Amino acid sequence: MKVLCYTSPARGELFPAVPILMELQRRGHDVVTRTIGAEVPRLRGLGLKADGVSPEIEAITMDDYQAGSPRAGLKRAVVVFTSRARIEVPEVRTLIAEERPDVVLLDSNAWGASAAVEASGLPWAILQNFPTPLPSDDVPPFGPGLKPTHGPIGRIRNRVLRPVVLGALQRTILPPLNSTRLLAGASPIRDAHDLYTRPPLTLYQTSTAFEYPRRAWPSSFCFIGPLTWDPPTEVPAWVGSLQRPTALVTTSSEFQDDGALIETALAGLAEEAFDVVATIPAGVASRLDVPRNAHVAEFVPHSLVLPKTVVAITHGGMGATQKALAAGVPVVVVPWGRDQAEVGRRAEAAGSGLVLPKRKLSPGNLRNAVHRAQQLQPAAQALAANMAAEGGAPLAVDRLEALC
Repeated sequence: MKVLCYTSPARGELFPAVPILMELQRRGHDVVTRTIGAEVPRLRGLGLKADGVSPEIEAITMDDYQAGSPRAGLKRAVVVFTSRARIEVPEVRTLIAEERPDVVLLDSNAWGASAAVEASGLPWAILQNFPTPLPSDDVPPFGPGLKPTHGPIGRIRNRVLRPVVLGALQRTILPPLNSTRLLAGASPIRDAHDLYTRPPLTLYQTSTAFEYPRRAWPSSFCFIGPLTWDPPTEVPAWVGSLQRPTALVTTSSEFQDDGALIETALAGLAEEAFDVVATIPAGVASRLDVPRNAHVAEFVPHSLVLPKTVVAITHGGMGATQKALAAGVPVVVVPWGRDQAEVGRRAEAAGSGLVLPKRKLSPGNLRNAVHRAQQLQPAAQALAANMAAEGGAPLAVDRLEALC
């Protein structure tokens, strides 16, 4: 079986796919990857056939953090996805013609690639690493991170709010998305349900223990648990010197100007009995005042730090948050934008995390939240066991083989 994997130019989209690519390779399948150019040498070092997506696509960077409201941020993100999509369509068509894959694996934000593959008639699958906006009366409408309310009253609330909350999302996304699909020769998307059930297979990178319960899931959805992978790297000398309980702080791998989270954590925990490790993969706009109990680095594999970590402070990205939870570490989530309020609310609903709204972020509030989150460790460890039982990359490859 020959598999073409195509991702948006972001490490947050590529890294969760790597365990699947390695499992495909282990089983003897031919794997071809197009992704963020900076990671191509690393993938080739793993024995994978890899090249970068078009430099034109990489040049279109996310700027939603500059918006003044969530709605304006969504509009900016849609402009980025549709601008990339117009270049993805011919690029993926050419890849299909040259590589002749048996099945195609995509990330959910590669709109043009999805349309081109769907129009080709090939079997295809989506690797989804954010909470699904798939609507249901059983869950709050996606977007603002509403608390779940169960039973008949909750279903009525969700049904009433859905046209308002999810309707606005659909009105923003569907017109530009469908213009791209028209370019690719794919049929238009009608609504959110159609959008998230159109792929023949959705490999959903979470656990049923983390996602809100529903009375029914589409047969195309396969829960595989969070796929955690860190690139091989030299261990910094200071990692071995971490002796006290560690607080891990992390920001987005795709820049969203969330450096204030690092600054606040360093200030709030400076006098606490923690070793503080802060990772800033997309950088920060200002110079940081680093206290004696802290280490700040652009990138440190979290797998090196999590065994010593007692609480993780995250911006609410699905990857970083679930990586901590999969290690049995409770989280404090400070949602910065995008889908992060939904991630934080799910961690809270699972009893394994706390949500601290960005408007309430201060050194004292964050310090108090860290101490409260430490008490959630038993629930986080139970969640980790459930996440580990979902099947992971082997299950994902089983489903890809069946799809092909």
